[in-house]
Amino acid sequence: LYAFLSLSTLFVHISEMEARTQSVSTPKIRYDDMRQYVYVLYKLIFTEAQNLRRSKEAYSQQNVRVRWGFGPDGQRIAYFVFSKILGTEVKLMAGDELILNSDFNGKVWKASGRVMKVPDFGEEVAIELTNTSDDFPCYVTNGYSVHFGLRTAYIDRMLTALGKVANENFVSHAIQRTILGHDYEAPPLDISYPEHYSAPGLPELNQSQAMAVREVLTRSISLIQGPPGTGKTVTSASIVYHLAKARGTPILVCSPSNVAIDQLAEKISRTGLRVIRTCAKSREEIDSPVGFLTLHKQVRRLARNRELGKLWQQKEETGELSPAEENRFSSLKLKCERDLLKQADVICCTCVAAGDSRLAGIRFRAVLIDESTQAKEPECLIPIVTGARQVVLVGDHCQLGPVVISAEAARAGLNRSLFERLVILGNQPIRLQIQYRMHPLLSLLPNNLFYEGTLQNGVTEQERILEAGDFRWPNPAVPMFFWCTLSQEEKPRSGKSFLNRAEAAHIEKIATKLLRSGVRADQIGIITPYEAQRAHIVQHMLLSGPLNNKLYQEIEVASVDAFQGREKDIILMSCVRSNKDNRIGFLNDSRRLNVALTRARYGLIIVGNPKVLSRQPMWNSLLRFCRENHCLLDGPLNALKECEVDFNIGKSNLPVMLQATTCYLTIMIRIEMNRLVSVDNFAQLKYFIAGLMFSGRLEGNSTCRDQPSFISMGCSQAMSSLSGLSDPPIPCNNDMLSTSSQRNAKEGGEMRDHRMPKMRPAPGRPLMPSASSSQSVAFQSYGNFTQVVEDLESMRIHFESMMLSQDTNYENSEVVSSSSRIGDGSSSGFYPASQQ
Repeated sequence: LYAFLSLSTLFVHISEMEARTQSVSTPKIRYDDMRQYVYVLYKLIFTEAQNLRRSKEAYSQQNVRVRWGFGPDGQRIAYFVFSKILGTEVKLMAGDELILNSDFNGKVWKASGRVMKVPDFGEEVAIELTNTSDDFPCYVTNGYSVHFGLRTAYIDRMLTALGKVANENFVSHAIQRTILGHDYEAPPLDISYPEHYSAPGLPELNQSQAMAVREVLTRSISLIQGPPGTGKTVTSASIVYHLAKARGTPILVCSPSNVAIDQLAEKISRTGLRVIRTCAKSREEIDSPVGFLTLHKQVRRLARNRELGKLWQQKEETGELSPAEENRFSSLKLKCERDLLKQADVICCTCVAAGDSRLAGIRFRAVLIDESTQAKEPECLIPIVTGARQVVLVGDHCQLGPVVISAEAARAGLNRSLFERLVILGNQPIRLQIQYRMHPLLSLLPNNLFYEGTLQNGVTEQERILEAGDFRWPNPAVPMFFWCTLSQEEKPRSGKSFLNRAEAAHIEKIATKLLRSGVRADQIGIITPYEAQRAHIVQHMLLSGPLNNKLYQEIEVASVDAFQGREKDIILMSCVRSNKDNRIGFLNDSRRLNVALTRARYGLIIVGNPKVLSRQPMWNSLLRFCRENHCLLDGPLNALKECEVDFNIGKSNLPVMLQATTCYLTIMIRIEMNRLVSVDNFAQLKYFIAGLMFSGRLEGNSTCRDQPSFISMGCSQAMSSLSGLSDPPIPCNNDMLSTSSQRNAKEGGEMRDHRMPKMRPAPGRPLMPSASSSQSVAFQSYGNFTQVVEDLESMRIHFESMMLSQDTNYENSEVVSSSSRIGDGSSSGFYPASQQ
């Protein structure tokens, strides 16, 4: 019943629901049936909706001055500066609802509107009024208050999708069983393979891309992992082309991001397919690189010489139509839209827009969701329940995931995408393996940290030499450097974000030098994890930069999240965090580090405090890489020298012990994911894990591409102390071998097989630290692995939360607007994201 309630009705029942339901549970990997699945996801959406409402209540603004104007269809447009959100983590999006109130002549007036123009620093917000009180005083310009409304369509459409997912009229039985996590051997779909897997108008596919296309065509549900720069968009467009040709029915292509779906729609259109890009009404007036594909512009072109075109012209010229003419205009426009949609081979839209009423009459038998790892699971369901018999999920679970406002809902699994959960269940994604973006040396570190060294380079060093006048890299062989600064962070008055003024000054100096060297402004991207720092960098360059302000305005400054899926020739990164407590917040997220390191094509420059960052093991790896390659530097920009700062990780302490436990539990979960062993009870499993800790790696499945590749020294020592093992493993080229194994290797002997060790924990020493009774795992015999994995996942979340509270004490602002992966293991950084 609640799956069909509107959001406004939902909030009426908040008190009743809170009294009747328990708090959100820990994450589930498998579900017993659709009833349980709908119930759990409903609770997560409900919790998120509550926090969405509460988070926006704090950002109302009084005494706002409004400038009034008119849109092309005569609608009222309000322009004003929304200074309350400047320097905060809150971001406006096109389509967000804002509400204007005016207390004029003793009467309260109210108007709501959708954001048309997203502002940069200090610029005006533009909203189109969609609902106003009678005789709203649009001639008044002063004394308004502004606050956020609720984006009801977003929540409502997820709830509606939940109400349909159990119905086989909307989604096939095979897809339902896969979503629940049940073992199900679906018969291959009856689609013939093409002779060539490349599509006309697109680049020739490499071997891994062609294999991805082939594998997808006959599967009910497929996962394609596209690491940075591996041609994910071209591969997706090729898949869509072959599905459209094979099926002869419309294909629905979605993404949670407007930018991503625009890029994919443009690529698909090159193949000669008839593509329509639908978007929300609020985005129709926003310039788009694929405007020629948008539904509203195709309708306009089709209507030029018809009755609809004449009414449209009359409406623009006079600003109004009679009631009869308005009804006729709406009817003709709707019919034209439906005719175009029926003729399309491919319809592209965001996941939320897939619930648009204009698409309600179309059954899409094949659905492809790009960037699916950035979408919440119920968000992915919106396109899936349009009749899907074949689903292709494209993404990268080693990069940023969904943004979740509610920390409680995030811990309970809402920040885990459907793609990632299916990977945890053992569904191996098809990984694209050749990257074409980065200079080979730029790809080296993220390849080893996040992709087990499996990525190959499709570009040479010569193809990635920067033509930049007199600009020279400190080490000519390595197109990157880390500029050390020990300056302290600070919080602005306006919010809970962070900024670092010295780092902003460093970024401006680098940008100025690059511009003077002949690098174009549009080749440079500046990344920072905090909104306050983003705004400060923009302001500092405009106020303090010696060059023309227009040049600085053309440099894109954005968050790490905003840059996911995009690239620039040169990336400058400001890390911001620098404090005596060594807290680094967002920077703890290994996935965020992955995105930051993989945006640059020709060169990467990072500004930060190495002493603080080095306590996170992946950052430590980055800093050591820079030191070994003579590009860890300090001093003035025109006289940089190698930095002498010591950043060794300290001895084991509580956070390290907790990280060790988290890593320990993660490896155990990976066993279930890859079906590496078959044991009858949990006691045997414990000894198997002891062997894994001793050897430091998973052996026994050479075909698994996601094997853990390293465990840090501090982590391995901590695990050794927990389990009573001697001879702890030590690092050896990112592979962990015991000291005795290394001796054997040096002497030419065989390495010991640690997969089923003979040693046992020391007497009286538990293999794991005891947890409180409420979170402990019952270490008795288990009949199957499903319960083992779910219990382990719950316990891992518990230790991860403890670890985060020790290390970062996540501020509310960071939880609200980050995809900070609370509870999924990525924050600890002691193991690659692919192991999570």
